[in-house]
Amino acid sequence: MIDLDDTDRAILRALQADGSQSAAAVGKKVGLSQPACWRRIKALQSAGVIRPRAVVLNKEALGFGVSVFLGIKLATKGRVSLEDFERAVTAIPEVQVVQHVLGLYDYRLKVIARDLADFERVLRRRIMTLPGVGDVEANVVLSEERREIAL
Repeated sequence: MIDLDDTDRAILRALQADGSQSAAAVGKKVGLSQPACWRRIKALQSAGVIRPRAVVLNKEALGFGVSVFLGIKLATKGRVSLEDFERAVTAIPEVQVVQHVLGLYDYRLKVIARDLADFERVLRRRIMTLPGVGDVEANVVLSEERREIAL
């Protein structure tokens, strides 16, 4: 864990609001010169506080109007390795998140699809045919608010 001061937190808040800002723009907002801000951003990246940046795509604009959370219980624990299941499930493009969890289910997946018929196709042809899949519970997302870790 890294010790963050108020300036570091202000830089992180500014970058969370708009990660495409230059070090000069962020520095202006937090009261630092461009070189000083750039050094702090680089230090935060080196410490692992800031992950590599990626473009966040709008799934609705790309035609994916349905999100579904799946609970997956493996039917044959011990016969199918978790690594084999994870490798197979992460190869499915519609599966956006794979979480190995404790509780009623072994895995929790977030799946996107164009519509419910497309989701049914993904479920039947791709997910239900994965090695070791037993019980599956689906929860269709009606609405979603994105909440980032804000400082």
